[in-house]
Amino acid sequence: MEDGWSHEKRWEAEIEGGNMKYRTLGWTGERISAIGLGCMGMSHAYTGRDDMESLATLEKALDLGINFWDTADFYGSGANESLISKVLKPNRDKVFIATKFGFKALPDEPFTVDASPAYMRKAVEASLGRLGIGTIDLYYLHRIDPKVPIEETVGAMAGLVAEGKVRYLGLSEASPEIIRRAAAIHPIAALQSEYSLLSRDVEAEILPLCAGLGIAFVPFSPLSRGLVTDTVRVDDLDGKDFRLTLPRFQGGYWENNRSLAHAFRRLAGELGSTPAQLALAWILSRGENIVPIPGTRRRKYLEENAGAVELKLGAPELEAINTLLASFPDVGPRYNDKMNRLVKK
Repeated sequence: MEDGWSHEKRWEAEIEGGNMKYRTLGWTGERISAIGLGCMGMSHAYTGRDDMESLATLEKALDLGINFWDTADFYGSGANESLISKVLKPNRDKVFIATKFGFKALPDEPFTVDASPAYMRKAVEASLGRLGIGTIDLYYLHRIDPKVPIEETVGAMAGLVAEGKVRYLGLSEASPEIIRRAAAIHPIAALQSEYSLLSRDVEAEILPLCAGLGIAFVPFSPLSRGLVTDTVRVDDLDGKDFRLTLPRFQGGYWENNRSLAHAFRRLAGELGSTPAQLALAWILSRGENIVPIPGTRRRKYLEENAGAVELKLGAPELEAINTLLASFPDVGPRYNDKMNRLVKK
């Protein structure tokens, strides 16, 4: 079979009996699962690692019809792409794979951004090699590099499309101005940024802009890094867990958010769902071009997340969510000062 994702009717028929719903990836016409799979936590940033369970989770994603997988070269310094390849390669035609470039770790600065065409060339070849494929379906610029004009970066990325190494282009954490400038050089298929019940900055300008330009919006951390599920216990996180550096898991913010999570769990129970399902259903209700990518390395949570597509929220449910959130307003910023410097405002 030709290397690449395929949305042939043959495979669609195989999963038709399942409960997964599908959405279109922006202007591309590609049919992807309404709930994607964020793979970062399988190899990077969070407490614990279990490659065997992660591989089983990837296999389970295929069973559930979750065909939109998200990774990056930065996750585990390439380890995440290598892990995913074990399931991706034998099932290439069943997975729409997205990865990213732009971050690189230096000895004195672990979060350096390099969006130069020269670095991009090295990064894409390395990602293709680790993934074991010939074409990446969706290739994101992980963060905006203030040292390199976006026109230069996107122009070089467009060259990868022309060469068949990449099918579609995406951006992550880009401002409205950057999105417009990028789209003027080459069509942008998707924008990935944080969006959840606790992180709603994108609603003012970003979401309307993406809808107007036919760009899919892909929320990462749609469960607020597990916070809204009411399962996170700060004392149980090991010292390497990324969340310990975030204001929302510290001090008074954490006290507010722990109370919020308890209340949100009660509300979800009243609505016959889990907190994760309610949070994901809320995001899905915000627009047909929105495809969240909750991250997990465990099959039980993957199945739970997939069930969100069955939950329909009407005006009363949405109002109840808004009322609850207003009762716990002190959620805190999503990043510390150091990480905020990497987000293009």
